[in-house]
Amino acid sequence: MSGPDATSRPSKIDKGILVGILVGEGHFGGDGRQPQVTLRMHVRHESLFLWLQETFPGGKLYGPYCHDGRHYYQWMARGAFLRDEILPILIEHLTPRVDEHCYQRVQEMCRRYSRQLGLT
Repeated sequence: MSGPDATSRPSKIDKGILVGILVGEGHFGGDGRQPQVTLRMHVRHESLFLWLQETFPGGKLYGPYCHDGRHYYQWMARGAFLRDEILPILIEHLTPRVDEHCYQRVQEMCRRYSRQLGLT
């Protein structure tokens, strides 16, 4: 997978990989106060999480965690990073044609947190 150096932006391929991962494994919502996009996967996907951190700096990586026999990492996009970096990628590339369910989840997150996302 490609990844940016310190001065480059994510490529179209990087953005496509991100959208694909989030469609398959992501959660779009919030905690009642702020919106968030969350990705939780088994620790065997550690290299993917490290790639995310390198390619989309601004997200927070948590873990590894071990709960009830599950071993996982969790990556979260919140705040300005979500609003300015991740949401524009989702809005541009995640359409009902790509995945209706995820598209609706992102739209609901945008409605529920429109003020925090600067959409009002």
